Amino acid sequence: MSVLPSDRPTRVRLGVLAMVCALSMVTYLDRACFGMAAPSIASELGLADVAELKWAMTSFAIAYAVFEIPAGAMGDRVGPRSMLLRIVLWWSACTALTGAVGLRVGGVALGGLGTLVTLRFLFGAGEAGAYPNITRAVHNWLPARSWETAQGMVFMSGRLMGGLTPLIWAFLVGGTAGSAGLVTWREAFLLFGGLGVVWALVFAFWFRDRPDDHPGVNAAERALINSEWRPRARHSSVPWRALLTNRSLWALCVMYCSINYGWAFNMTYLPTYIQERFGLAGGDKIGAIYKGMPLWVGAIGCLLGGLSVNGLARMLGDRRLARRTLGVVALSTGAACWWGAIRAGNVHQFCILISLAAFTIDLTLGAAWATCQDLGREHAAVTAACMNTIGTLGSALAGWLTGTLVERSMTAATVAAGGALSATEKRLAVLSGYDAAFASYLAVFILAAACWLLIDPRKPIGASNE
Repeated sequence: MSVLPSDRPTRVRLGVLAMVCALSMVTYLDRACFGMAAPSIASELGLADVAELKWAMTSFAIAYAVFEIPAGAMGDRVGPRSMLLRIVLWWSACTALTGAVGLRVGGVALGGLGTLVTLRFLFGAGEAGAYPNITRAVHNWLPARSWETAQGMVFMSGRLMGGLTPLIWAFLVGGTAGSAGLVTWREAFLLFGGLGVVWALVFAFWFRDRPDDHPGVNAAERALINSEWRPRARHSSVPWRALLTNRSLWALCVMYCSINYGWAFNMTYLPTYIQERFGLAGGDKIGAIYKGMPLWVGAIGCLLGGLSVNGLARMLGDRRLARRTLGVVALSTGAACWWGAIRAGNVHQFCILISLAAFTIDLTLGAAWATCQDLGREHAAVTAACMNTIGTLGSALAGWLTGTLVERSMTAATVAAGGALSATEKRLAVLSGYDAAFASYLAVFILAAACWLLIDPRKPIGASNE
């Protein structure tokens, strides 16, 4: 018996949203665990400070940026299913292998810093395209009015797991004052890599690229999904010239580069900075909460972002104007939060203020990724990949520059002291380097807010410029 469109819609689309949210969680777990393990890795490799891992942090972001657009374009062409499976299995293998770097077998070390930098580059290359292909899946499976909310939920899930990672790490690896951790940091990488493989197996069995291909979708759900504009079912060539000359896309890319630069600290140097400045060690549960706080608070921003756009759209009568207003107000507030954080006198003030700054970024994520869908339409994945590529370059720059400023501060202090630094002198030099980096974070928030004034996706990619 055929299914009538008037029947109650099935809910496969909600299962798709749950799957990509779970993927976002695994993504952030595997990213955040490197920042937590950084002090142990630096010690195992005989490095003087975590700042010397800057190229390991930067190589991931560089590779991610280089391969983001090809992976997004391929997702538009072959569909998100095959691309996401390849991406997850690749990065899961790299996560597991990270735990073997520097391991001594029979007196021989399995690689050093160079090996780690190479592996992190391969990690970034493998993970590139994850969020553009998630965007493609959201584009195919959800009605347009749900895009901001869906994107907000995807990033909320990732942020929540990123915020949980320090606490998970404290329980698994940090242990307590009276006992060792359940696993070593090397075993934790192997465990986290295995979670990605489990996700891939479930996804391969259940997910389909489009609602029409899934046996569990009835006619009513297809009608609901297609109730608004949908891309034509064809594989046209990517309009590279139109992409490169679209002013709104360039403004969107610069904005995303800026917020990625300002946000990268939370996933890289924050755990070490809190330990260095405030003495909260890796196994400290309160310290773990503080280390994950920007992601906990940011997750709320991801969830509220879509709701905020909906509310502003009703007030202003224009959804695109609502996104712009939210972007300008939120990121200007984020700049003020970093201004206060630079002057914070204790760990409570500092973590609250940088968490609020992260909140303002995450409040705008749904709007940014939904704008890619407005601009790109049938090329939504490659458009999102363009934005995320430039954005990832911001992360790469932040990872490199922050580490460089800390190293230079230590070098200058060593020269001034005429020799080796005491523990106190080294700590002060390290913190001075971070202070210089923090000033740049404030500046990029202001730049990002200004960029939202130039973003107007009223015409999709390929239409003539306004």
